[in-house]
Amino acid sequence: MPKSSALHEIWFTRCPVPTATGIAHALGWLKDEFAADGIRVATIQDAPPELSRHHYDHELPTLIREGGSLLALAARAQGAPTRLIGLTWIDEAQTLIVRPGSRIREPRYLEGARVALPAYVERELPAHVRGSSIARGMSLQGIKGALSLAGLSLDAVEFVEVGSGQQARGGQNLGDLWAGLDELVAGRVDAVYVKGASAVEAAKRRGLQVGIDLDQFPDRRTRVNNGTPRPITVHASLLESHFDVVARFLAQTLRAADWAKDNLQALYTILKRETRAGDEGVTTAYRDGFHRNLHPDLSAERLELLRIQKTFMWVHGFLDADLDLEAWVDTRPLAAAHELLRQREVA
Repeated sequence: MPKSSALHEIWFTRCPVPTATGIAHALGWLKDEFAADGIRVATIQDAPPELSRHHYDHELPTLIREGGSLLALAARAQGAPTRLIGLTWIDEAQTLIVRPGSRIREPRYLEGARVALPAYVERELPAHVRGSSIARGMSLQGIKGALSLAGLSLDAVEFVEVGSGQQARGGQNLGDLWAGLDELVAGRVDAVYVKGASAVEAAKRRGLQVGIDLDQFPDRRTRVNNGTPRPITVHASLLESHFDVVARFLAQTLRAADWAKDNLQALYTILKRETRAGDEGVTTAYRDGFHRNLHPDLSAERLELLRIQKTFMWVHGFLDADLDLEAWVDTRPLAAAHELLRQREVA
């Protein structure tokens, strides 16, 4: 993308979870920010199939992505020319689901349990061959975190491979991503890791219960996973050619995060659309003051948490190569966004 090229359209994408990007979009602020420039702001989620696939890769130069780290890190490891410009952290109901009456109510009781492990996907994406197996990566990391709370390792459980959850990729029922729930009902496994509002609802529909709620433990390192922390990434060419546009986009996400702090009930209404869940699902999954901490940042703490995720992916085969995390980070756009908001408040 040459520096002299005009920009007529920005694409963005986000995961079906609470994101500052999704809130800014729902409030109309992203559209308003660029209307006078004649720049259309479009979401990949509403795009035709030939474009919607870009939520899962980094091949669209004008795309800003607030999405899971499994895809973002794996693509970068394969040489994708992306830059990391922000990280968010939203606790979103990471739980181990069990049958009623199960003794697995504390991490120590996982020892010896049969735990669901989603299969690798059948059709890997060229932009991140190994990172495509999202359900497998999330489940393995979630179980690892739960076991660590009791001083146990992955060797303490018996993994039972279940479906990949791949059928949920383009569908509306995100609860189906967690293929092990049916195996849990049938008694073939004793616990299933799930995440998010739709997954909680899917478990309840099957008469299952939360055994271990990972969000209730204070050590964030045990909850590091695909969305904790969640990267905001852009194509390097977009930064080079239209740095100001990226900064203005981020400024609206910061503004939306500020708005969320004082508008919880209105936020829940937005989240029902974003997560494709009902009232009980969003209030169960998103709680404990989550709405006060939706701001993206690049703090040392969040970068270190992302490093834990990167190392996990490398050790367990979800990266095709190791990567230099520091070289991936570009702090300038977020700093410019904060300065832009400050100037607008003064004006």
